[in-house]
Amino acid sequence: MTITTTTCSISDISSMSTSTKQRITLFINPTIVKHARAQAVLEELTLTNLVEKALIKYLPKEIVIKKSEIKVDFDL
Repeated sequence: MTITTTTCSISDISSMSTSTKQRITLFINPTIVKHARAQAVLEELTLTNLVEKALIKYLPKEIVIKKSEIKVDFDL
């Protein structure tokens, strides 16, 4: 049995340029989007930066995913 470990962590993303970001499509309640846009204006942020900031606060700093692989040899 082999265990594969993958670690995902949030490093200093404030230095990320637009070219290193990933475009995504989300379906979000229009009322939430309107509220988020208004908040972004108040904080003088882009909607992208506001959403990133919220996700960084919500998500854990590091996620470790362990996957067990069981190998069976049928050539006995």
